[in-house]
Formats: sequence, structure tokens, C-alpha cells
Amino acid sequence: MMYADLIDQEDLLGQLKALGFQVPSGSTAEQACECAVRGLDNVRAFELRKMVKDMYTSGASIQPAVRQAIDKQLLPALAQFQQTHSA
Repeated sequence: MMYADLIDQEDLLGQLKALGFQVPSGSTAEQACECAVRGLDNVRAFELRKMVKDMYTSGASIQPAVRQAIDKQLLPALAQFQQTHSA
């Protein structure tokens, strides 16, 4: 039997923490994404963009709550950051 890789809420929290983001344990995916986009700078924005790209291109299934949090929290915040910080 083959098992598909699944990116769930705990995976998201683990990846954010591994990147150095302060995310309280037990946070929902939405709360974790809110924490990650606070105080964005160039380095943090780059790391978040890379993490999202890696998640979306990995071939793993992304839990719907995680995908929704990324789509509603991370991506808009990253787009706004890029607009306000491009030369």
C-alpha cells in the first residue's frame, strides 16, 4: 500500500519554527501564519516564499486548513511586502 505525503498543521508549525519564526505550540495553521508575517523583513519574506514554493511543488498533499491559511495569510502578506519594498 502506498501512502501519500501530507503536509498538516504540525508540519507547517514545525517548518516555521525551523526557520526561526516564533510560533506558539498548539497554534492553528491560521494563527501560525499570522505570527509568521508579523514584522516581515527581506530575509523573513525570502524564507517564507521559499517554504511555500517548496511545499506547493513537493508533490505532497496539503491539508485544506493549511492551504487556506497560506492562501489567506502568507501569500497576501508576502505580495504586499514585495509591493511596498520593491525599488
